[in-house]
Amino acid sequence: MRPVPAPRFGRRRLRLVALAVVMIAGLVPSVAAERGFPYGSELMLDARPMKGSKRVPMLDIKPRGEVSIDLWCNSMQAQFVVAEDTLTVLTGTRTEQQCTPDRMRADDDLIDALSQVTTWRRDGDALTLRGPKLLRFRLLTH
Repeated sequence: MRPVPAPRFGRRRLRLVALAVVMIAGLVPSVAAERGFPYGSELMLDARPMKGSKRVPMLDIKPRGEVSIDLWCNSMQAQFVVAEDTLTVLTGTRTEQQCTPDRMRADDDLIDALSQVTTWRRDGDALTLRGPKLLRFRLLTH
C-alpha cells in the first residue's frame, strides 16, 4: 500500500510553526538582555523634581558595577555588587554642596535607602531596587 501524501495545508502549517519557533528563538537573547542588570546604563529615579529644582537623582552604572550617583543636591561614588537577584550597594563619600535643608535631608534619605538595598528586579526599562524602601529607576533613552 502506498503512503498517502500529507495534505498541503498540513505542510504549510508545519512550515509556519517552524518559522515561528526560529523567530522566537531569535528573540530569547534580547528578552534575557532586557532582564539582566543594566550595566553601562544611565537611570533616573522615578520621581518628580523637588520644589524649586529640576534635578532628579540619577545612577550612572559602569560595566564593572562602579556607580556615579547624582542625589537631590550632592553626588557620590558607589559600587554595586550583583549576584543573581541580590544587590549590595557600597556607598562612598559624597560632595558637600550646600542646598536647602529639604534637599540635604532627601540626600540622606536616599543614601540610607540605597545602603539597605538587598535585591533588584528589571522589567524592560525599569530597575527596581528592594530593601525596606522600594526605589524605582528608569533607563534613559537618548
